Amino acid sequence: PTGGVKNLKRRIYAMDDLRGFPVFCMVFYHAFYTLAFLFQLPWGEALFRFFTPAEPWFAGLFIFIAGISSDLSRSNLVRGAKLFAVALLVTAATALVVPEELILFGILHFLSICMMAFGLLQLLRRRAGKEDAPFRLWPVLVCALLLVVTWNISDGYLQIPFFLRVNLPQSWYQPWLAPLGLPGPGFASADYFPLLPWCFVFAAGTVVGGLAQAGRFPEFLYPSRIPFFSFLGRHALLIYVVHQPVIYGVSLLVTALMGGMGG
Repeated sequence: PTGGVKNLKRRIYAMDDLRGFPVFCMVFYHAFYTLAFLFQLPWGEALFRFFTPAEPWFAGLFIFIAGISSDLSRSNLVRGAKLFAVALLVTAATALVVPEELILFGILHFLSICMMAFGLLQLLRRRAGKEDAPFRLWPVLVCALLLVVTWNISDGYLQIPFFLRVNLPQSWYQPWLAPLGLPGPGFASADYFPLLPWCFVFAAGTVVGGLAQAGRFPEFLYPSRIPFFSFLGRHALLIYVVHQPVIYGVSLLVTALMGGMGG
């Protein structure tokens, strides 16, 4: 969903590889989910349970790369608005076709909001005549700390590592606050990436993007190493939009064949 980076003297092709790997993982993750919970296949559920612990890691990598790409773009407001329109179409499609798997605030919604917010920040900085801030490590460390602290906010508490757990008032949790990370009773979204805690992963990516702006990425990141992943990374949005219908169709075929063999 982040698109390419056009304004670099040297394109960082390995970013396409790194973006493509989580796209590859996402397809399998959603395939296992579909087989497990829509088609009630025990082996699908076993694969899904096995794969679930890896999901935050490959999703986080994708969001981090999206943050880097956004720092390299000057059209984040437009890109974010277009992506938000696609996200609304995904919501409408799931509501009409598979309402039990409705996506109200998934990764596309999340990324579009982050892009537009960051694009607004860029616009304000340009109007103030300020240059892009040089790379500093401490904002990345702060983002990492805030990510850990807010990781369980959707479950009702903050966690200060090795020190303190802070339970949040239940009155804070309302369905309309779900995009923020405070889902109330009755809220459900088949794909859910709230702003808290994930915005800190995106923000860390925008900071690291300063290294790319300055051409200070390690040399080995500039060429593409895995063309297959690079292809997936360049077409991430298209793959996200079409992969679920394809998975559903293939799952129908697999279950039909299994039923035929069983008969």
